[in-house]
Amino acid sequence: MTSPFFQPNLNIVKPYALMDLDDTLFQTQRKIDAWELPTTEPENLVCATINKQGEPLSFMSQRQAVFFNWLFASTELIAVTARDRQEIKRVKLPFNSWQVLTHGAVILASDGELLSTWQQHMYNALAPVQDKLSQLTEWVNGCNNVHNDLKLTPHKDTFIDSEMTIYIAIKHTQKDHQALAELAIQLPTLIPDFDEIFYVHVNANNLAILPHAIHKRHAVQFLLEQHLDHQRPSFGFGDSLADLPFLQLLDWYGMPNHGQLHEKFAAK
Repeated sequence: MTSPFFQPNLNIVKPYALMDLDDTLFQTQRKIDAWELPTTEPENLVCATINKQGEPLSFMSQRQAVFFNWLFASTELIAVTARDRQEIKRVKLPFNSWQVLTHGAVILASDGELLSTWQQHMYNALAPVQDKLSQLTEWVNGCNNVHNDLKLTPHKDTFIDSEMTIYIAIKHTQKDHQALAELAIQLPTLIPDFDEIFYVHVNANNLAILPHAIHKRHAVQFLLEQHLDHQRPSFGFGDSLADLPFLQLLDWYGMPNHGQLHEKFAAK
């Protein structure tokens, strides 16, 4: 049998675009300056997120805005982000498909409703580690009583009518990235079987302690297998080492020319 040659088809099938958000599609002014991003003159900036006070916080360059507009018009755009259900509300971009939130712990359908099967799965995974997460929270708070330079935020949500801690986020108030990196090395010594239960992700001034059950890759794999059309192609972008495992599930993937992933591979 001879395979036919390619023939253009005007019936466009939209691919899935699974996209990390912060530092991939937009970033703060501080990072714009640090990365010296092009087309970021004040008249070209587009506000992408606001802070809790409703003030502009993150921005798209002109090129990023064009890129996002193309994604929105030409793909089924799926957000894959560490942001939780409250934080995603401060992203002022239109999303009308699936949303993978809180490092993969939460999946929202296109109507904004929680995916119940994933909620049950997460309940079963998180219930056994709640005590360990409480122990870690107490230890970090104890460190903070000495140094007073760590900002700890337990990220929580409701699963099957039970509020549970999903993961712990830590920032350094003085933006001492090295101090966070050293803390990440110490963490596995804190409680028995730490490495069997948790993993640590550090990116600049963000340190996250997460149960192994919580990962963008797990949620994306569930969507690909259970809810997305297997005949449609998929691609995505992310800036962080934590994004790479979910990106590798897709047909094509890439990264912006700045950020953690870029720096790692550029160094080689």
